Amino acid sequence: MDEKLLVNFPPDPNPRKPKLKAPPGSWDTHFHVWGPPHLFPYSEKRRYTPPAAPVEHYLKMAKYIGLERGVIVQPSAHGMDTAITLNAIKVSGGRLRGMIRADPALTPEDVKRLHAGGVRGLRIALRRAHGNAFREDLFHQMVKLIAPARWPLDLQIDDDAIEPMSDLIKSVKVPVIIDTFGHVDFRKGGLEQPAFRAMLALLDTGNVWVKIHGANRFLAWGVRYEDIVSMARAYVARAPDRVLWGTDWPHSEIFEPGQMPNDGDLIDMLLDYAPDEAKRNRILVDNPSKLFDFD
Repeated sequence: MDEKLLVNFPPDPNPRKPKLKAPPGSWDTHFHVWGPPHLFPYSEKRRYTPPAAPVEHYLKMAKYIGLERGVIVQPSAHGMDTAITLNAIKVSGGRLRGMIRADPALTPEDVKRLHAGGVRGLRIALRRAHGNAFREDLFHQMVKLIAPARWPLDLQIDDDAIEPMSDLIKSVKVPVIIDTFGHVDFRKGGLEQPAFRAMLALLDTGNVWVKIHGANRFLAWGVRYEDIVSMARAYVARAPDRVLWGTDWPHSEIFEPGQMPNDGDLIDMLLDYAPDEAKRNRILVDNPSKLFDFD
């Protein structure tokens, strides 16, 4: 399909009531919002055109499945314009934090302004399938920029880049988050493959965190659910204090009918990822509070 014609599907408006009763103060550390475009225009350089998925809709969904706090990740469909992120934080009544995209034009004054508006992180997108490429100069520029604010650095990374970038990641002094399981594909060698071993070694540094979200993407690739659970449990066993979870609402990159996940089902996956309630509560409450909820 021509990327210029890609149109994202809307999220499921009827989340199922989860079996999991989320503890008070539970966080969703990875979601986006879209538009409405008459208020927050889409970027002309976007890869796909999403339907409106405003923050008001997200907050209703989150409340229904038991989530009280959250981190809105600046959506690529809106480019570098952070107005939509700052607005979502503002209308949430203090429940949300924000994570912006790596923008070479950012200044220290911008970081101070965004921090005052509730932003608490910066994301560098490195996935080749999305048209991104690693720029070491931008990487170091962003790390230096966010260090005074103590923002974590989030990496959207390909699995085959984890091992080559490990030394660079270990050198970073701010907390580093690797999202979407590190995009490790279990079919390439299970838990013994180099990418997964590199992820575990990074977790051993004490400064790297992992988001176990986006299982629907792996399922769409053909990865078995039980294998996704194996990866999640291995991460939780290795670093229970540095595992995060998110819905990934409103689920970008879904361009075919029948693929949209239900957010009630997604949070219930935590019952399999972390059967131990104490560790599950760390993932939902303690870990994100430590990382994102600070002045």
